[in-house]
Amino acid sequence: MFSERTNWKLGQNRLTAAIKEARAEGGAILDLTVSNPTRVGLQYDSLAILSALSSPLAMDYDPQAKGLLSAREAVAAYYDDMRLRGEGDVASDVCTNEVDPERIVLTTSTSEGYSFVFRLLCNAGDELLVPKPSYPLFEFLADLQDVRLVPYPLIYDHGWQMDFPSLEKAVSARTRGVVVVHPNNPTGSFVSVGELKLLNEFCRGRGLALIVDEVFLDYGLETSGAEAHHQVELDRSAESAAPPKDKAASSFAFNHEVLTFTLSGVSKISALPQMKVAWVVASGPADQVEAAMGRLEVIADTYLSMNAPVQWAVPALLEQRKRIQRQLMDRVRANLAELDRQLALQKDCSRLNVEGGWYAVLRVPVTRTDEELAIDLVREERVLVHPGHFYDFPSDGYLVLSLIAPVEEFGEGIRRILGS
Repeated sequence: MFSERTNWKLGQNRLTAAIKEARAEGGAILDLTVSNPTRVGLQYDSLAILSALSSPLAMDYDPQAKGLLSAREAVAAYYDDMRLRGEGDVASDVCTNEVDPERIVLTTSTSEGYSFVFRLLCNAGDELLVPKPSYPLFEFLADLQDVRLVPYPLIYDHGWQMDFPSLEKAVSARTRGVVVVHPNNPTGSFVSVGELKLLNEFCRGRGLALIVDEVFLDYGLETSGAEAHHQVELDRSAESAAPPKDKAASSFAFNHEVLTFTLSGVSKISALPQMKVAWVVASGPADQVEAAMGRLEVIADTYLSMNAPVQWAVPALLEQRKRIQRQLMDRVRANLAELDRQLALQKDCSRLNVEGGWYAVLRVPVTRTDEELAIDLVREERVLVHPGHFYDFPSDGYLVLSLIAPVEEFGEGIRRILGS
């Protein structure tokens, strides 16, 4: 009765069962996996946000496939602000400095944006190259679009690097594009300027598109001496240090070397996931972008999924980023500092370098599987963490922690993890 594309394992995994049991027992559980910014004690301008949703203009139905021009102009202004802050011309030889509102398609989520782009690029059974480790959502999106995912590894050597030899091995006649997460979730690693140039060369030589997820782009961190102290290599026996990674690339929305689709939205930019505002920016050679936009417009017109009130509110919702990002960055830095403080008091655990985003990767001794460790932490310490295998880490010994958890809860949770 049902399609094979939905033939997922829907049973409850062991960690989920352990969490359910722990909550049934009562008492607080310290959630160090929290990703919902609306529930971590941030101070929103509720009046401005709710008022923006009550525009009288929303009473008129004006179906525009790419989204209302005023909303797309607000998104373009977001990128223009990035350019004016000096972040749009980091690699001037591969980037252009403007984002055209006519090359923006609004969607209700980045997931919908991915679906549009997957449909645009791929026939059933075609392939996309995706980073590993990374967020597991891609698998479900690809299944629903009848696309096959082929992983390419990110390697850790004094920081995360893209493994270009593995990219070469992964590509096939059915490959249609390369997915990049900038910065990656959960590794927190940005694509560097040098990697951007190599990516462009790789895709241009094979006729591939770039699909770039930038939802965490605004949350960059500068590596401090304390952070460097707690870096850990996947291969501890390595004798030579890798050269330092060069500067992070600017937004891929400025990339014009190859056909590029940049995805983002207010879920992370303004910490408003409930508003369901996202977009796809197309950039690259003019003829390819024009052809892509014509097809994307038909795809978007088929659904017309965005509602009028939220489209009229887009300028105000994006304006909220200036208030909320300061709070989130303060929270992330405070929790990262507390993590480093506690790690400095012991020798068994360390963390990997993080350049941006909301997560940290904790390296722990391999005394059991990551899933077993996460289950034991829930049952015995009442702390919830994500095991590394959830993000396809190559081996056991990794836990993923949210850096936006309330500061006191985060500090207590780390104390319990390191003391267990």
